[in-house]
Parts: sequence; structure tokens; C-alpha cells
Amino acid sequence: MWVVAFLLGFMIGGGIFAWREQLQRRHWHRLLTQVPEDVTEKSLSVQSQMRQALTHLSQVHEEAQVQLRMYEVILELAPIGYVQVDNENHPLIFNRQARSLLKVSDWDPGGDRLFLEVVRSYELDLLIQQTRNYQRSSYQEWQFFPQAADAAQISSQNPQTLRAYGLPLADGDVGIFLEDRQMLVELSQSRDRWMSDLAHELRTPLTSIQLVVETLVDRLEGPMKGWVERLLPETQRLVTLVQDWLELSHLENQETLTTEPLHLQGLIESVWQTLEPLAVQKQVTFHYRELETDGEPFWVEGDSSRLYRVFLNVLDNAIRYSPPGGTIHVQAQRCADLNQGDRVQLEIVDEGEGFASADLPHIFERLYRGDPGRGRSPDAGITGEVMTSTGSGLGLAIVQQIILAHQGTIEASNHPQTGGACLTLNLPRAIPSSREGSGP
Repeated sequence: MWVVAFLLGFMIGGGIFAWREQLQRRHWHRLLTQVPEDVTEKSLSVQSQMRQALTHLSQVHEEAQVQLRMYEVILELAPIGYVQVDNENHPLIFNRQARSLLKVSDWDPGGDRLFLEVVRSYELDLLIQQTRNYQRSSYQEWQFFPQAADAAQISSQNPQTLRAYGLPLADGDVGIFLEDRQMLVELSQSRDRWMSDLAHELRTPLTSIQLVVETLVDRLEGPMKGWVERLLPETQRLVTLVQDWLELSHLENQETLTTEPLHLQGLIESVWQTLEPLAVQKQVTFHYRELETDGEPFWVEGDSSRLYRVFLNVLDNAIRYSPPGGTIHVQAQRCADLNQGDRVQLEIVDEGEGFASADLPHIFERLYRGDPGRGRSPDAGITGEVMTSTGSGLGLAIVQQIILAHQGTIEASNHPQTGGACLTLNLPRAIPSSREGSGP
């Protein structure tokens, strides 16, 4: 009886062993299908092919390790700073340039300190959070103050202008590239000081020349009077250029604004009344509307004279570069910003040909003039300060600086429906006091 039991057990055990062997071979065959064909010899047994495949994978792993070490060395020695944090904001990587820019000396790789404990920069920490939350690249430029041990050290250190670019990575990690902007900022400041000093020196003699020219126009006759009359607008243009440059310098030096709640529609309509004679000549009309008002008009917090200058420049350009019989559309609506609270977004759109694509990145640059030969007519779009040969070439630069001084933003684009030029302004919303009422 025991012999029968032994044979039965032997047969069952052998069957199980053969079944497991078959499963193992099938599993190996599936793995071998993922290996390049030139790695293994198909004439060999499955076990031999698996040994060849494992040898190949080991070589690939070693080569990958060598490349990884090479990339780590390149990243460490790169001239641009790089920081990487995990999903809980623990620093994973600080290359040499990043440690130098952020003044990091006591970072321990693999430690459990948070990024804000290693680098006391709330701007950079906010950029990391925004990059992770929105899962899109973003950047931030700010003045970085290194961590100081005492008050004396704080007073002696100079801030450093840095720009950081956030890049969302897998599993909630965030990579940050750091760029030192201090030298560029200092060069820009030096240029602006030089231009401002030059403008100051030019203002007095140009004003004197203008007075002399105006006097000569009334006293000369014949051909000489014609020459002097041609000289007068050019002199006025130079005076305007100097005045605009000085105003831009005052704005960039953070001249104090006197802000108050301003009724938006009343302010814009008062500007339009000033420009209406110019609009009538071209038969250009004006249309203003507010969206989602809930019966309450829009108010913004701003400096009345400065914002008046903004809308004067923008609407003047819109009229000048609108086609005859066109309409300028001004639309306001509420919007919310996570960091800055309630805002008012304003779109000013004309019915011209819009901005040239080559000009769009440079619209707000000082003295930039687009090429009129790039398929644009002189009567196209809101780009008066960019496309025309008249004017100071600083109008939109001044507009941008005034908006920035109000903690706002301004963007240029072409409107998708009309095809005309579109300026989008974003300003802080205000709540009027009871004595100011609900209208102009």
C-alpha cells in the first residue's frame, strides 16, 4: 500500500514541478520579448538567453550609472543655479551656483529640514507652491536678502536681484532654475541715470530754442518763414521727448502716488471728452460697458492724474490708428487674484489691423518703433507710439510704468474677434465711501 502512495505522491509532485517549470518558461519568454533581438541568440535554451539578457541589462545599468554621475557633475558645475525639492518641500538638490546665490552653507543632503528653513526667501517658497499647485512653469524676480545673524549684518548687506523659473516635476517635485540679475539691473540703472541726467541738461536749452523759433515764425516772411515753420514741430517733438523721459524716470524712482477711489466710467468718459474733437474728424465712436456689475458701478484705487494720463495715451493711440468710421470698445469686468484680492480688468480694443507679431514682445519698450514695412499701414491698431514716426516713442512705456506703480498689470495682444489691437489693464478694485456716491 505504501508503494502505491509513494508512486502517487511522486506523480503529483512531478506534475506540480513540471507545471511550475512551464509557467517559469512562459514568464521568461514574455520577458525575452522585451529584450532587443540582437542581445540573445534564439538558438540557445531559454535559460541561456536569460543569462545573456541579464548580462546585457547589467551593462546597461552600469552605463546609466556612469551617465548619471556625469550629469550630476555637469549640474553641480553649471553656471546657472538649480534647486529641486520633493512634494513636502524638502530640498533634494542644491548645485554649487544655487548655494552661492542663496548663501547656503549648512545644507545636508538627505536631511529632513524644509526648504524655508534652509533658505529664508518667502518669494521663492511661494513660487514653488504656485508651480506645484498649478502644474505649470512660472517665474519670479525679486530682491533677495541673505539670512543675517544680527542687526549690524542686516544693515551692511546689499540685496541681490534674482530671477527664478519653476518647473513642475513628477510626484509633486519642483525644479527651480536661478539666474543672477544684479549686474543687468545695475547696468539698467546706470543707463537710466545717464539718460535722466542728459534729459535734465537738454530741457533748458531746448525750451529756449522753442521760444526763439516761435518768435521767429511771427517775424519772418517768404521762404525763410517756411523753413522756420518746418523747424517748429521738430523742436516741439524734442521737448516732448525730454519731458516724457523725465516723467518716466520719476515713475521708475517710485514717486509717491496719491490714490483714492475713482469712478472708472466717469474717468474714462472725461478722457474721451478731451479727445472727442480728434475722434469726430475720423468719425470714430466710443462704446463702454461693464460686465457683472450687480447694479453697482466699478471703482478703482488709483492716482487720478496718473490714470488720466494712461487712458489719454491709450485712447489717443486707438483713435489715431482706427479706420475711419470705426468703434473703440472698452469693456470692464471684475476678476479675483489669489494674492492681490479683487481687481478690475479693462479691455480697450480698436478695429484696426492689430499689432504686428514681430512687435508684440517689444510694445512697451522705450523708444521702440516697429517696422512699418512689415505689412502694416500707418493707420493700423492701437500701436501709435510704436508705428508712427511722430510722438516721443515713450507713451506706452509711461503707461506701463504708471500701471505697475498702481500694483497692476498691462498686456498687449490682438483681439480674436475684431482682429484689432487690444490692451488689457488690471487695476485694484476700490469700494467708494458713502460721500462719494455711486457715480461721477
